[in-house]
Amino acid sequence: MRLLLAQLAPRPGDVGANVERIRSAVSVAPVDLAIFPELFLSGYRVGDRIHRLALREGDAPTSALRAIARESRATLVVGAPLVSPERAGEVQNAVLAVRPDGEIYVQVKRYLPTFGPFEEGQHYTPTDESHPVPVQARSVGLEICYDTFFPEVSRALALEGAELLVVVSASPTTSGPLFARLLPARAIENGCPVVYVNRVGVEDGVVFGGGSGAWDSRGEPIATTALSASGLAPEEALLTLEIDVVDAARWRPFRPVLRDVATRPGVRPPAAG
Repeated sequence: MRLLLAQLAPRPGDVGANVERIRSAVSVAPVDLAIFPELFLSGYRVGDRIHRLALREGDAPTSALRAIARESRATLVVGAPLVSPERAGEVQNAVLAVRPDGEIYVQVKRYLPTFGPFEEGQHYTPTDESHPVPVQARSVGLEICYDTFFPEVSRALALEGAELLVVVSASPTTSGPLFARLLPARAIENGCPVVYVNRVGVEDGVVFGGGSGAWDSRGEPIATTALSASGLAPEEALLTLEIDVVDAARWRPFRPVLRDVATRPGVRPPAAG
């Protein structure tokens, strides 16, 4: 599976411009899965404007994402604010998986940071569940930034059959060393590749740190290739890599963590695959 890691800075508050950046990025090279950072469609520190910027099913940005996915034949993984379908007036920090066939899968952020420069608890409603989504006949688990610090999130996705974990992020430079340790650990713990896409740029005094990359089932870095593209800021990058989609199935019998944890009372057995 060929992936695009779009380490970009969104334009805060300009959903239309950010949709066009997605269109431009996926036109650079053919890929199966194109991944963009947390809250890429809206920007991260937009305050109360998040209610106006939040997506609803059938609105123009959602239709545009479907069209881009269809035309590029790539599944788009994009961070966006989403109007809660269950609770009026509430917004969710979500990641959308938009497939070429028009199907959209949603994973809402489970853990909202409320320390330092983070104020997500004031704006968003979390979820308590994670479920893998189908991409190119494979099972992919989606996580959002701070969720990575809670190993039970990755473990739940892996037990439900995820063969690849994708983490989208809006993380500052100060958190970079922590993610550099956590992400390969999550790969090792669950015996599957992990891909991380973090944004760059500055919003409201917060400097976002990039550091996008990927690790195989043994926690070893996977090589990426930087693509040449016009209009990129110095810290921005479009990175491509190849993921071996059977890496998890090949490696897990040699390090059967999922099998062994599933023997504990109350733990769901790992999905076949």
